[in-house]
Order: sequence, then structure tokens, then C-alpha cells
Amino acid sequence: MAALAALMGGCGYKPIKHYTRSAFEGGVYTQVKVYLRDPQNAVLIKDAVKEAVMERFGGHLANRRSAATAVDIKIKRLFFTPLEYDKNGYVVYYRTKVIMEFDLTRGQKSQRITTSGFYDFAIEPNSVISDTLRFIAIRESAKKAIDRFISRVAYMEAR
Repeated sequence: MAALAALMGGCGYKPIKHYTRSAFEGGVYTQVKVYLRDPQNAVLIKDAVKEAVMERFGGHLANRRSAATAVDIKIKRLFFTPLEYDKNGYVVYYRTKVIMEFDLTRGQKSQRITTSGFYDFAIEPNSVISDTLRFIAIRESAKKAIDRFISRVAYMEAR
């Protein structure tokens, strides 16, 4: 084990967390834009994405003036797809997929990154997706999209 650590350290290997930390040091300001294609659920969607952002960036969040990095987040698409049906033809398993667009600004540099995330969940036959279940599904799929965004930024930082 020590030999592996020495080998990895000796060849210049640094874990992704090192690059993530350096990419977002100085604080991150995030703004979530409302998803206008689903106006009746816009607040639910915005709250779910904000909760995911808080979980992922928690210790790094800052106000607009003091943040070194600004990220404007917009949901491009959100959809629920049936994955499985029961013997009577009722949907019993869904997949939520969210496609998110991140406008990343650091200093004078700005770039747009698009990622996606999904979340699979079961429901009772012959029932509808409740607001609580929608919220959970959106939040979990948004977390995955945000994780992909963070990984891409860290990868670009490592280059």
C-alpha cells in the first residue's frame, strides 16, 4: 500500500478533490434561473436545484461581491420517462432526467457547460407522482448533473 502511495505521489498524481478545491476557492456565487417550460412547478424545481447546490457547494457559497467564481444555473430540459409497467399496464417505475446549463465566470473568463443527471424511482400502480416525489426526483437528478459539472471544472483545472 505504501509503495502504491509513493508511486502515485511520485508521478505527480493529485486526487480530483485537489483540483475541485482550487477551482472553487475564494467562494462561489450561484444563481438558479426559473424553468419557464413548467411554470406551475417552477418554484418546486428552483428549490430542488438550490438544495442540490447547497449540498454540493455548501462550504464554498458566497455572496456575489465576495465570490471569486459565479455560476448561473439554468434547467434546459426536465422530463419524466416511464421505465417499467405492471401486468395491467400501469407505470410503476420512472426515470427523471434533467439537462442543466452552467455559465461559469471566473475573473474575466467565462464558459458554458451543459451536463445532465437522472434519477430512477418507483411509484404505486395507478397513482400519480406526488409533489414530494417530484421534488426528490428533481433534486437527486440535479445533484448528479451538478456533480458532473464539478468534475468537468476540476478536469479543466487539472489540464
